[in-house]
Amino acid sequence: MKLMRVGEAGSEKPALLDADGKIRDLSGHVADIGGEAISPAGLAKIAAIDPNSLPELAPGRIGACVAGTGKFICIGLNFSDHAAETGATVPPEPVIFMKATSAIVGPNDSVRIPRGSEKTDWEVELGVVIGKTAKYVSEADALDYVAGYCVSHDVSERAFQTERAGQWTKGKSCDTFGPIGPWLVTKDEIADPQNLGMWLKVNGQTMQNGSSKTMVYGVAHIVAYLSQFMSLHPGDVISTGTPPGVGMGMKPPHYLKAGDVVELGIEGLGTQKQTFVADR
Repeated sequence: MKLMRVGEAGSEKPALLDADGKIRDLSGHVADIGGEAISPAGLAKIAAIDPNSLPELAPGRIGACVAGTGKFICIGLNFSDHAAETGATVPPEPVIFMKATSAIVGPNDSVRIPRGSEKTDWEVELGVVIGKTAKYVSEADALDYVAGYCVSHDVSERAFQTERAGQWTKGKSCDTFGPIGPWLVTKDEIADPQNLGMWLKVNGQTMQNGSSKTMVYGVAHIVAYLSQFMSLHPGDVISTGTPPGVGMGMKPPHYLKAGDVVELGIEGLGTQKQTFVADR
C-alpha cells in the first residue's frame, strides 16, 4: 500500500493511493497515518478495505507521510562511495545523529535556507518508518518492526554541521530540513530495500545517481543496532544515509541558494520537488 496525508499543514487527512493513482480518504477508518494505524494490525485493517469504497480526495498539498514522529534518527557516512567523496573513512559502527522533528515537512513544500547559511546541501536518503515498538531486537527479526519506507531528504547546512562546535544536529535540524514522503510504502511492496535506485537533481542537473545496495549497514542491521540503545516507537523515522554526489563533495563545493529547485526520488517510493527560499 501507498499511504499518505493530504491537506494543508496541520489539517492533513489520512489517505491511500489506489492502483489507478486516485487518492482515497481514510479518515473514516483511521485518525491519521501513525501510531496504531501503522502497526501490523493497523496495516492489516487498512489492507482489508476496498479502496473503491473510500471517498476520492482531490489532489492537493501532500503532507509528511507519517504523523506523530517522536524520533527522527539519521545514520551518517553509511554509503561507502559517499564516505570516499567526503574524505572520511567508513565507520566501524553506524554513526548516529538526531534530526529535530520540527524539521519535518511535506515532500513538495518549500525548504527555507536558514539565516547566515552559505553551505546548504542536499542528500537523498531511504527513510525507514517504524511500525511497532522495538527494543533489543535481533537483526534476523528487525524488519518485523518496520511499517514501510519513504523518500527522505536530509537537507544539511555544512558550516553549521562541521565548522561550529558540537554535534552534527545543529546543521541538520533547521526548520523544513526534513521533507519525507510522498508516501509511506508498506514493506510488502518493497522486495529488497537494499537494491533501490536513488537519484537527485538540482535545477534539472543530475547530482546523485546511486543505489541502496552500496549502504555499509543495511536496514535490518540499523534497526537492530539502534534498538540496543533506545526503544524505537511507531512513527519513528530513520534516515539511512546518502549516496555520492552531494554539494560538499564537489570540486569546488556547490551549495544551494534561494530559487534553486531540487527534485529527488527512490525506486518504488515516489518523488519529491522543493524550491529553496531564504528564511526571514
